[in-house]
Amino acid sequence: MNDMELGASLYVPAISPDLLEIANGKKFQLRSVIFCTEDSIHPEQVDFAIDNLKQTLPNFQNVQRLRFIRVRNPDVMHQLLKAKGIEKIDGFVIPKATRSNLPDYIKLLGERHSFFLMPTLETADVFDACEMKKLRQFLLTDAIRPHLLSLRIGGNDLMNILGMRRPLETTIYDSPLREVISQLVGTFKPYGFNLTAPVFEGLAHTRVLQKEVELDLAYGLFGKTAIHPQQVPIIESVYAVREDDLKMALGILIDDAPAVFRMNDTMCELATHRNWATIILQRSKIYGILGKDSQIRETVVDNLLRDRF
Repeated sequence: MNDMELGASLYVPAISPDLLEIANGKKFQLRSVIFCTEDSIHPEQVDFAIDNLKQTLPNFQNVQRLRFIRVRNPDVMHQLLKAKGIEKIDGFVIPKATRSNLPDYIKLLGERHSFFLMPTLETADVFDACEMKKLRQFLLTDAIRPHLLSLRIGGNDLMNILGMRRPLETTIYDSPLREVISQLVGTFKPYGFNLTAPVFEGLAHTRVLQKEVELDLAYGLFGKTAIHPQQVPIIESVYAVREDDLKMALGILIDDAPAVFRMNDTMCELATHRNWATIILQRSKIYGILGKDSQIRETVVDNLLRDRF
């Protein structure tokens, strides 16, 4: 599984009466969905959420939709791991993940599990750069690294720790979390970890959401939590690749590409832009290409991806 396939992950409370329809692709156009037993429900609803999942898991069908469960704590994971049909989900989102609690979840899963994990960074530890480096070292161990699909940044919890809520007219990058996100990118991205972007709460502020997703990409984040189905196409439309970027990426990745060349009044350098170009090709394959002649260009991309990757 490629973390780029996550797209906009819709959070759905696990008490939802539509849980099975959503899981089986009968409702909403989604690449990934996360059924939540944590902050999206009240504590007194947890038992019902677990029962709702237990009743529907056996009827999960094999569909083109990534499905995860955001467990509330290790006890909830323990109960769900015993549920019939749990093997039909792709993995778990671990809330408020720290070096202290992650071993409890890993122990429950055992050594031979096939689930993907997405720990969420949303505690006070996130503001401590030294602690994040220690967490990185733990995540790189053999017990967890092969199963890590992505790290999720929990923006709302981090803002709550600060006693703040950003105005809906501004992006997360106009808040104190801009520096935190930069620090997380510098700590985890060079070691091969993907980070997904925080939720945007404004359902009516589509232009601000689009701007935020553009900045997510500029900061190196890919994938974003969606809290409403209407946010999903807005987020994923920004993931589509511009034609100019695709042309440059193709120019960089061809076999006889010069070490440095000029295209679209931009310097392209094989040694420093190859990783970017590879990502652009992968994005174009999954999310499409903006502009004319997209079908022709998709054929070119298909051939190049097949030959090289």
